[in-house]
Amino acid sequence: MHLNQPDWWYENQRLLNRFITLLLQPAGAAYNLAHRLRTQLHTPYDSKLPVVCVGNFTIGGGGKTPTAIHIAKLYKQMGLKPVFLTRGYGGREAGPHLVDAQRDDAERVGDEPLLLARHAPTLVSRSREKGAQYLENLEADVIIMDDGFQNPTLKKDLCVIAIDNQSGLGNERVFPAGPLRASLSWQAPRADLILMIGAGEPHRCLESVKSKGFTGNVLEATTTPVETPDWLRDKSIVAFTGIARPQKFMDTLSQQGAQIGAFYAFPDHYRFRTDDARSLLAAAESSSATLVTTEKDWLRIPKGPDIFGELKTRSKPMVISLQLAPDGESRFVEQLQSVI
Repeated sequence: MHLNQPDWWYENQRLLNRFITLLLQPAGAAYNLAHRLRTQLHTPYDSKLPVVCVGNFTIGGGGKTPTAIHIAKLYKQMGLKPVFLTRGYGGREAGPHLVDAQRDDAERVGDEPLLLARHAPTLVSRSREKGAQYLENLEADVIIMDDGFQNPTLKKDLCVIAIDNQSGLGNERVFPAGPLRASLSWQAPRADLILMIGAGEPHRCLESVKSKGFTGNVLEATTTPVETPDWLRDKSIVAFTGIARPQKFMDTLSQQGAQIGAFYAFPDHYRFRTDDARSLLAAAESSSATLVTTEKDWLRIPKGPDIFGELKTRSKPMVISLQLAPDGESRFVEQLQSVI
């Protein structure tokens, strides 16, 4: 969903914010009812391969893709062959289509599939059922779904939920009154494991999740740059990103010692325009700064000899990975092994 998440989803103390939430609650109830009806009308396809789903309770990014990549890494360490199944949000391809990282671009398959394809075979399919059937004919041991927790068309063997530890679940209301994709009373009992991603004590929203029927494990994780941050320290940076929570990227850069001269935040899954590329290049040129973006944003910049190609060449992507404490990693591995 191309959406700048409204502040009042996460800051509900002001009287005006409460009023907006109250006003939109009937629409949220209708949205939730439509979801429940859709669930009841579908008999999920039971794939021959085990299906591990990585999802969110909320709209927007909470760390799904780094989690999915980490799960693929762990399965590879077990000697297994994981494959990714994704809807390919933002791309025109309906699929089933096996992503070719060299030939495909974000306009065709979406940005997240390009990122996933760097780590394991990745299939784009708007029909999760058809996608699973396609993957059953490949040399694969386990399907990792990037998103689709609320999708009722494919049976899941393990549901891993990523929650941003800083923002939690906001006002815990269903869209559009809040960020939830469905009511917590529907979502919480269907989750098997929750990853709280980000530093600090686990967010207080966990109390709400447990009170609504969640009985699984809760593990803590952080996202950290893969490379040592030496190339960032004490350097002037022009940063840009089109992700759901741009502040997270800014915080990561600051924590690595970067001197952020300018920061450009675009909507989630934003498709950069010619004017954007000119502005970013000019901003970096005028201050002799390094252009830095996320890996997902960098993959979304078109290739070629034009101004986009120049932007791609001159921009440095920050690659991040998921990190768990050793005891959390071992518990995570045990749960992943249980579905094989």
